Amino acid sequence: MEVLDTTIVNVSLPHIAGSLSVSNDESAWALTTYLVANGIVLTISGALGRRLGRKRYFLTCIAGFTIASLACGTADAFWQILVFRALQGLFGGGLQPTQQAIILDHFPPERRQAAFSLTAVAIIIAPIVGPVLGGWLTDSYSWHWIFLINVPIGIVTFLSVMHLLEDPPHVLRDRRTAPPFDYIGTALIALALGSLEIATDRGEDFDWLGSQFIRIMFLLSAIGFLFGIVYLYYARYPIVDLRVYANRNFALGSLQIAIMGLVLYASAVLIPEFAQEQLGYTATWAGLVLAPGAVVVVMLIPLVGRLLTRVPAKYVIAFGGFTLGAALLYSRNLVPDLDFYHLVLLRGAQSAGLAFLFVPISTVAYATLPQSMTGDATALFNMARNVFGGIGISISTAIVANYQQVNQQNLIANLAPTSQPYLVLLHQIEQALVNAGYSFAQAAEMAPGQIYNLLRAQVAVLAYMEVFFITACMAFVMVPTALLMSRGKPQRSNAGMD
Repeated sequence: MEVLDTTIVNVSLPHIAGSLSVSNDESAWALTTYLVANGIVLTISGALGRRLGRKRYFLTCIAGFTIASLACGTADAFWQILVFRALQGLFGGGLQPTQQAIILDHFPPERRQAAFSLTAVAIIIAPIVGPVLGGWLTDSYSWHWIFLINVPIGIVTFLSVMHLLEDPPHVLRDRRTAPPFDYIGTALIALALGSLEIATDRGEDFDWLGSQFIRIMFLLSAIGFLFGIVYLYYARYPIVDLRVYANRNFALGSLQIAIMGLVLYASAVLIPEFAQEQLGYTATWAGLVLAPGAVVVVMLIPLVGRLLTRVPAKYVIAFGGFTLGAALLYSRNLVPDLDFYHLVLLRGAQSAGLAFLFVPISTVAYATLPQSMTGDATALFNMARNVFGGIGISISTAIVANYQQVNQQNLIANLAPTSQPYLVLLHQIEQALVNAGYSFAQAAEMAPGQIYNLLRAQVAVLAYMEVFFITACMAFVMVPTALLMSRGKPQRSNAGMD
């Protein structure tokens, strides 16, 4: 539900804006506030888990996320939505890394891939299902239900965790010996990630670097990263230990999960957007385009788990990165009148590549880390996926918009009155309109507009093709980085089972 809430609001923003009497631009802050708060807490969740204990912190996050969801669903003013969405992001940000840390605590290395396989289904499918479920709930009932749906699930989860989960001895020991809280490091992380999320999420609306506000946000983010890295490296008790990146497998795994997050979230937005804006699909049918891809993931995850028992994880990652890159290149076979079957095929091919990535990346990234670093490692690992996932959504939609403008400028030169192909096409459309029953005068007036619509459709297709090419190049980066990893094959151990 927490991953779902990253994207479920997108399709409901116009309804929220109309219901609460704000503009569409203002309503987008309901998404931005969540992403900002979520990204900050993701990074410091390891330290909070050490101070409170995994179970206590996990229960706190579940309860807070559930209560904030209830508050969002019952809000009757936009400022309330912003406050409660920020709280939802703050508490939700601690769920993913703490959940992974609990897996690392309670499963020995040779059994972790089975646990990660279960969580992979939720983490990969949730961004896909989010817009579909959000659109259906909003159209069929009300936008309030995109938040209220979390409440019963949150209650059941809270009671289950309270009765079933216990902290292992090393977590109890860490809680008793936790160092003082690092307020300076927390502030620098908030400045770096918060400013970056705001800049990337609102950049398209504010004209990117043409806006002084966006330039200031990027500057503050750069300052936060620069001083934050130096401070956290030399601080005696840093809020998050950056030395975890000294582990080669974890550093490369973090890069790979960041790329996977960017491609996952970007593609989950681009395909429905293309279907709705260019092909005229409803939100429901656009969602159905994604549904078979989710089925592919569910079917392949168990296969990947079995494959990891026979093949080193780094080779599985390399195969997944190559498959995903090839699928994204294949996705460039777009045409303005693409049918439903081929859209489903494009998404299914992308999903197949994604299915071979999350479990092996998670398995090998943590395999060679000492137990004392798992808290900080899970926080940074999930931060990389979520932050770059949010950036992927913002950057991909911005590239589509910008490339449409560039392509239109380039192609419109072909519509000059001196262009023989243009004159031939103009005559053909005029004749088609006359055959359809229009007069010669009406046909002559309507034909240029018809050609312009064709131009707009082709411009849009070219823009989406460019984004798929860029994301394909990023996916191929996972192939060499995977081969640089050690096998990370752990020795059988009972560590963490106590």
